[in-house]
Amino acid sequence: MSKFTFGFIGCGNMGSALAFAASKILRADELAVCDTDPAKTEALVQSGAATLSEAGEIAAQSRYVLLAVKPQGLSSLFAQIRYILQKRSDHFVLVTMAAGTSVSLIREFAGCDCPIIRIMPNTPVRVGEGLIVYTPDRFTTAEDLEGFLWGLSCAGRLDAISEAQMDAAMALSGCGPAFVYQFAEALADGAVECGLPREKANVYAAQTLLGAAKMLLESGKHPGELKDAVCSPGGTTIVGVHALEKGGMRGTVMDAVVSAYRKAVK
Repeated sequence: MSKFTFGFIGCGNMGSALAFAASKILRADELAVCDTDPAKTEALVQSGAATLSEAGEIAAQSRYVLLAVKPQGLSSLFAQIRYILQKRSDHFVLVTMAAGTSVSLIREFAGCDCPIIRIMPNTPVRVGEGLIVYTPDRFTTAEDLEGFLWGLSCAGRLDAISEAQMDAAMALSGCGPAFVYQFAEALADGAVECGLPREKANVYAAQTLLGAAKMLLESGKHPGELKDAVCSPGGTTIVGVHALEKGGMRGTVMDAVVSAYRKAVK
């Protein structure tokens, strides 16, 4: 039996956000974290949410080994843990979140036929409103998937997709928060120019985005239909929509997503 349920190798922005979400489900002695920079694990460990470990122990003693390192760091990481994984006789699952890195490449690195789940989370998992898209490989059992979904159930929405769709999902949901933050900042900047205090403008922009997103999810309506419902004939909103169209907002946003996708598949 594994010592840890989840073990995170890497606690950067994404790894620590996921570990924080998992800590709402798992006890500290069930959740192990490590990073080459001790400062990145300090908050989780000091708060009593996780157990400090090291990569070799996590690879040997975790039911789910979550690889939260950048793609360029995978080769050196597997140089450390490959033999450890191959020696294991118990059942374990590798979970990878390396952008643009296929399940087949992770299996080649690992050199064993353990189950592998490839995921792409986004940073709002830290506040329980994230999106994690995932694709399990053919060795992943229903029990494996159930434990994975349970352990990250406080992160937000989890959705299964094919591996062929993973990079497109990453370009939208993985990179998307940065695009949304830019839009929120721009909304607030406009309001500040009109005389609204900065602190209020930031809150109003964020709440507007939150409310609009909830309307989209809960109404099931097309975004265009919801937009039309706000635009009264000859009103202020349609004038603003016209300004956005003149500025090429939709084309620019589409270009941002497509550019991120092309970078991922290079």
